[in-house]
Amino acid sequence: MKVEANAKINLSLDVVRRREDGYHDLRMIMLPLSLHDTLEVELADRDELICFDERVPVNENNLIFKALEYLREKWNMHAHFRIRLEKRIPMEAGLAGGSADAGAIIRAAMELAEIQAPIEEVAKGAKQVGADVPFCVLNQSARVEGIGEQVFPLQDHCRFDILLVKPSTGVPTGKAYQLLDFAKVEHPDIDWIEHCLIEDRYEQLCKCLGNTLEYSAFQINPEVEKLKKALQADGVNGALMSGSGSTVFAIDRDREKLLRLQERYAKMGYFAQIVKRKG
Repeated sequence: MKVEANAKINLSLDVVRRREDGYHDLRMIMLPLSLHDTLEVELADRDELICFDERVPVNENNLIFKALEYLREKWNMHAHFRIRLEKRIPMEAGLAGGSADAGAIIRAAMELAEIQAPIEEVAKGAKQVGADVPFCVLNQSARVEGIGEQVFPLQDHCRFDILLVKPSTGVPTGKAYQLLDFAKVEHPDIDWIEHCLIEDRYEQLCKCLGNTLEYSAFQINPEVEKLKKALQADGVNGALMSGSGSTVFAIDRDREKLLRLQERYAKMGYFAQIVKRKG
């Protein structure tokens, strides 16, 4: 069977606090995108991952294997799989490429191995695979809280196009969290952003986008801040870094504007692609 592994953006991201166990409590609005990897999955005698992108690990370091281990440990799965992975989501981009693949293999394995369990429960436990994996299992617009295990799907009615722009350099996620100064960071109003998304208050939505991790990501990689300011100067309705970076996305209802920007940033050497929300 074929299954899509959809990228995501954090329409807004609030790091609420640093926990005693070293994790962070988060509040986020997350959207799955039309940009996706593709997994071809079939039952086999042993697990095998095939990918022709040399940057992608095809061993136990890949979250796909960690997701299968989770299903065997927690949901009594005994099946094995041959998986062919076609990568399209940029790596180290804040777009959840690895987590998207893990979420997709969980959905596929549940069907092929006939796991009789509520997908919401399987998704919640998948936090042990990665913080974004519960969201990627459910694969729909949602408010996400805790360390990523609390996923509350939402029906949004606010339409806009999205331009992803990623520099060649990245931002180490762990370092981005370590450098946070909670006395100085921005805490976006996630409840208001959710309301704007549901009630189609587009202009207000564009004004209240926020990502706490920009505080440290801009210090680690100044090119990300430069890119965000450039997109704002280009006149997009809203611009924000996704996740811990380094992708910056722009939202706008003028698709022709975004097409012009996509062409220009691609010529400058950036990964640049217009996407829509999944579905």
